[in-house]
Amino acid sequence: MSTIFGLALILVSIYFLGQNIIFTTHYYSNWWQKTSATASVLALIAGIGSLTFWRREMGNFGWIFIAVGIILVFLNSGVILRSTSLWTFFVALLAFASGYQLLTSGRIRF
Repeated sequence: MSTIFGLALILVSIYFLGQNIIFTTHYYSNWWQKTSATASVLALIAGIGSLTFWRREMGNFGWIFIAVGIILVFLNSGVILRSTSLWTFFVALLAFASGYQLLTSGRIRF
């Protein structure tokens, strides 16, 4: 039961932070913008896959792939970040930390 509640808290935190992130698509006028968008999706998929399935063998590479994917998304200029309130950020951070602890250990430690 605690793992389901932990997963729900993580999804709530993603919802609160995701309200202020807008992904846009546009016509690619240059070849490097299309390559950057494709590489960012592939890097994010590789990072999430390696963290999910091969955590012991490729855990560090997973985080590197995710970082490269996020950097390429911003280089592609397909992301608009709206301002968020401190309260929304605090609630999202608290929900994520609590959900992660429930998911991994089954209880919340402060």
